[in-house]
Amino acid sequence: KPHKMASADPVEAYVEEEWEATVVPALTEYIKIPNQSPLFDPEWNSNGLLEQATKLMTDWVEGQKVPGLTMEVLQNDGMTPLIFMEVAATDPEAGTVLLYGHLDKQPPFEGWVSPWSPYDPVLTEDGKLYGRGGADDGYAIFAAITALKGLKKSGQKHGRAVIVIEACEESGSPDLPAYIEQLKPRIGNPDLVVCLDSGCGNYEQLWVTTSLRGIVAGTLRVSITSEGVHSGDSSGVIPDTFRIARRLLDRVDDSETGAFKVEALNCAIPDARVKQTEVAADVLGNKIYSDFPFLPGAGPASDSLVDLALNRTWRPTLTVTGASGLPPLAQAGNVLRPTTELMLSVRVPPAVDPVKAQAALKAVLEADPPYGAKVEFDSSKAGPGWESPALAPWLEAAAAKASNAYYSKPPVYYGEGGSIPFMGMLGNLFPSAQFLIVGVLGPASNAHGPNEFLHVPYAKKLTCVVASVLADHCKLRLDADPTVHRNKRARVEPDALAQDFGRDAEGKKI
Repeated sequence: KPHKMASADPVEAYVEEEWEATVVPALTEYIKIPNQSPLFDPEWNSNGLLEQATKLMTDWVEGQKVPGLTMEVLQNDGMTPLIFMEVAATDPEAGTVLLYGHLDKQPPFEGWVSPWSPYDPVLTEDGKLYGRGGADDGYAIFAAITALKGLKKSGQKHGRAVIVIEACEESGSPDLPAYIEQLKPRIGNPDLVVCLDSGCGNYEQLWVTTSLRGIVAGTLRVSITSEGVHSGDSSGVIPDTFRIARRLLDRVDDSETGAFKVEALNCAIPDARVKQTEVAADVLGNKIYSDFPFLPGAGPASDSLVDLALNRTWRPTLTVTGASGLPPLAQAGNVLRPTTELMLSVRVPPAVDPVKAQAALKAVLEADPPYGAKVEFDSSKAGPGWESPALAPWLEAAAAKASNAYYSKPPVYYGEGGSIPFMGMLGNLFPSAQFLIVGVLGPASNAHGPNEFLHVPYAKKLTCVVASVLADHCKLRLDADPTVHRNKRARVEPDALAQDFGRDAEGKKI
């Protein structure tokens, strides 16, 4: 059922039309493809599912016939595909913008509630498109292209746009560094990066991500005997491996409060981020926790909304995400098991080095094993967090303008608890670039879990926001250059823009 928003704004009108006519149908077909990320699909390189999703997207892009667009699918030996697109600037002095998204998906997970299922998309009357990957992050390529085409359709100018859509983000982006190194001469030096793979605190306004946590994941393995033994004969003599694992985890965090005990994983939270979090907590109120699927009578880890928000964005947390060595309940005999294995997922604050955190966790867990048990912590995943550079005044103004125009509310700046490996990489490659990190993963959208949905009305407006920011970026770039004054455009003093675009007080490029 259509979910149309009437508008006199030509970009908004075009976005509405295009989403209804082609984007929602294309996303519906994309959701049907079970193209899991390589970490979760050992057969990814032979079953063709990632290629199928890639082709669906590139076919749609080709059908858009965007003026000035070139596109290439790269796939190096043994690596996942990557879609690389360039859209020529309407003016050669308008700078470069890099837009990012991904097309690989998380596994389907259990618990989908009928009529929703991971690969059988359903669009509800209130505009929620259910199915795996629509929100995380299939919509991104469609939003990016539609935003750019909307500018062209309305006669507005934009800078050169480089669009990167990878296919292994959910696996930690192992293939991306090689591709970015290969593409760096073609990417150039973007002065604005727009990432479309983040979250939103509600569906009522623009949410700009200011930080991301890193991650350290690994398997904790505790072994005490060479084989299972009758529990009636051995319990009380042989310590249970699960109890040993509990003791080891108590070294990591406080089981009463969740506070982290490994100091190498804690960091000071910048005052500016605390203040932004306080504002976000005030906007969200109890929705900070109430939108999660708590059982009746259950509640959050703290009574303080600000603490909950900081816990989720700037403090380390431990989650046990899997276990091995435990038989299914129907086969659980009276046996003291020889081994317990737990998959640990530790979210790391943005300012903490994940490699040092990984080493600290291993040292704490393996030191002085209780009862002389064999204890191993094997971790091959250590991804960095990220903190946005200070927002330039022009971008802060552009975000406020766009949020008020399309959502009728101001933007909110907030950290996210998850990870986007590409952001740290881009921050290192392009240290002078500005970052606008946004997304559609809002309340109950449940990326990675069951019943994932894309809030289509919010995504349409976000597409308009991206278009508006790209237009403002272009206008400011042209106004900032004293050699470029077309149509009697009012000049903006160069010294006020030096920080934004790398020019000195005379307007010369540094």
